[in-house]
Amino acid sequence: MKMEQNQWKTLGIDETLISVLAKQGITTPTAIQEQAVPRIHAGKSLIGQAPTGTGKTLAYLLPVLQRLDTKIPQAQAVILAPTYELAMQIFRVAEALIRDAGLELRAQALIGGANITRQMEKLKKKPHLVVGSAGRILELSKKGKLKLNQVKMLILDEFDRLLDDQNLPLTRDLIHAFPNEDDLQYLMFSATAPKKALDRAGFLHEPEFLQVKEDLTMPAAQENLYCIVPFRQKIGMLRKLTGKLPITRGLVFINRTFSAERALAKLSYEGLAVGSLLGNADKMKRKQVLADFERGKLQLLLSTDLAARGLDISGIDYVINLDLPDTAQTYLHRSGRTGRAGAEGKVLTLTDPKELYHIEDLEKALDIRFQKL
Repeated sequence: MKMEQNQWKTLGIDETLISVLAKQGITTPTAIQEQAVPRIHAGKSLIGQAPTGTGKTLAYLLPVLQRLDTKIPQAQAVILAPTYELAMQIFRVAEALIRDAGLELRAQALIGGANITRQMEKLKKKPHLVVGSAGRILELSKKGKLKLNQVKMLILDEFDRLLDDQNLPLTRDLIHAFPNEDDLQYLMFSATAPKKALDRAGFLHEPEFLQVKEDLTMPAAQENLYCIVPFRQKIGMLRKLTGKLPITRGLVFINRTFSAERALAKLSYEGLAVGSLLGNADKMKRKQVLADFERGKLQLLLSTDLAARGLDISGIDYVINLDLPDTAQTYLHRSGRTGRAGAEGKVLTLTDPKELYHIEDLEKALDIRFQKL
């Protein structure tokens, strides 16, 4: 244990934070943390690409918290996230670290869709760290409620989405709103780094690129099952399986939002306790659906891959692929929602006869064997 803690110390992490990490069972830094932490301490701008679940949030949060100056009662770091859920997850991690380490720092979440009057009231406490959405942060800045002149670090979590066609205009507007945009330390992290997003990151000045390769290894605790069913009968089969299998908390992946809405309507009509987590849903509605799913009020949660990114929901016993994932990496990411921390989990894929070759491809790529249900 002492040697592992020394690894954190070598990276420049304070004893108080090391102690907090140890209580959470985090004793050894991951590969992305080893690479990113010292570079962030040194003030370098960087792009970090690492698979889901490899500790990217802590890779930037730990050094960022240490670089905040408690003597300056203004925002000094801004963290952007593309979804309400991810922003709140980051905020809660930061809040817990600050609290448990006894740091004299203040953090605040500024999310679009939430009560702006309440947010403006909280801003009177002068947070050092702001986590939220570009639109809301920009709005509060224009109203004069949030000053950005002391911000020295801008973090883009899931930068591939923050720089996509939908989010790029607001992200770019916010960057230009910083009086000192050319002097900012930019930290960008994501599981994927498409060329389009990298090309759009021209505001970075000679950033370092860190990459942790994907380990396409399936957890041994997971069972991989498949069921042959024609396309048109998949939703009906899902309803039948929900009644026959011991599914307590099932996360159902669908490739298109339209298909998810149709599936939700049909399953709800059949009387199933089901909710959906779609990118176009109202933020407060998404929050309520997530809460109901975690409390066990919903048996199934329908989601696209984009809507589920950044989520960390415990107790999922089944991941169900209503639509097949397009790559082995996507299958691995979906599967990672179940079978966590040594618990058993099952991944069930509904396969049209014409899709069977995809099952064989996944077996080869991931070195697994599917069992026919």
